[in-house]
Amino acid sequence: MKKLFKFALLPLIYLLAACSSPSTRSVDEYTGQKVSEYSESDRLLYITLQGEYNYWAGSPFRLGGATLKGVDCSSLVQKVYQNSIKINLPRTTELQAEKGIFVKRSQLKVGDLVFFKTGWKVRHVGIYMGENKFFHASTSKGVITSDLNNPYWNKHYWQSRRVIK
Repeated sequence: MKKLFKFALLPLIYLLAACSSPSTRSVDEYTGQKVSEYSESDRLLYITLQGEYNYWAGSPFRLGGATLKGVDCSSLVQKVYQNSIKINLPRTTELQAEKGIFVKRSQLKVGDLVFFKTGWKVRHVGIYMGENKFFHASTSKGVITSDLNNPYWNKHYWQSRRVIK
């Protein structure tokens, strides 16, 4: 009986120790991503968005698409915000770029929208995940994560917006 009590108590002790540890860690135990500068709310949002990314990852790009069989960038952002964060965004990148507040690139937080000018009248949007990473619907690779410091994205970066209060 004493042995059974000891083994039942160990998970509780582990849980309490984990809860009392600092709210920021250098690596997220769920995803393996660096999250050293995340607040607790950003960390929870990150985990939620990572789940959405895992759901959509690999879905092919399709202009006007809104399903796993094909999705475009603005529809992906609209669906993710609607399903996970309960925020309704417009359908197009141009209208999404007018929502929320402007955020300097140096002040990006998890969940911010990042916008790019990829052509004369072509705009692209993704969701910032921290550590200079964002996920989006790439025209050539479908739903993927990319790095803002990639020369292509760095060159075409336009603005960022925060729609999560």
